[in-house]
Amino acid sequence: MNYWPLLGVLVVVLGFIMRFNPVLVVVVAGFISAFAAKIPALNILELLGDGFLKTRTLPVILLLPLAVIGLAERHGLKQQAQQLISTVKGATVGRLLVIYLFCRETTAALGLTSLGGHPQMVRPLLAPMAEALAERNNADLPTTVRDKVKAMAAATDNIGLFFGEDIFVAFGAIILMHTFLRDLNIETDPLHIALWGIPTAIAAFLIHSARLVRFDSYLRAEQQRVSKV
Repeated sequence: MNYWPLLGVLVVVLGFIMRFNPVLVVVVAGFISAFAAKIPALNILELLGDGFLKTRTLPVILLLPLAVIGLAERHGLKQQAQQLISTVKGATVGRLLVIYLFCRETTAALGLTSLGGHPQMVRPLLAPMAEALAERNNADLPTTVRDKVKAMAAATDNIGLFFGEDIFVAFGAIILMHTFLRDLNIETDPLHIALWGIPTAIAAFLIHSARLVRFDSYLRAEQQRVSKV
């Protein structure tokens, strides 16, 4: 086996460590791996052209939702979300995030992974709502506490997605495990693998919910400490 094409991986790692232009690093790494694999130069250009044609609409798919969200945020989406959540009696940061965790994990289990996410849900809606609840009793919270609220909102989205999508039978990781085990002559059923993800998802939900309840206690203590000062 020829291991020289793996030099491209080393180039990518070094390029990212030295903070070079990511596009340039990837292109150079591709050329190095291709030359190491003894692929002719014309074939390399042909592969790059095919890749560009197949993914030319990808930037539009990625950037268009971000532009729409940015426009909505500029016109008061964040303020409206904060005002709305502030009118809900009994709402706390922990309770809000527990509800979001349940929704995120459930929808991810159904394969609807795009319904949440950091750019489209956490930053414009979830984090501002959680921050507004944290400021309900005391608006003079330190920056470190505000950052922890935002970090907990982002972590909740990550946990809900990570453990929820493992239940979806068409998830790539499940197909990968099924294919890998089949190559080892171990017959498995993708549906069976997905079902065994349910206990883990339930455990993740319970454990993180307990962390969110403790986080509410932490916020109350910080609010009292700031009030005394």
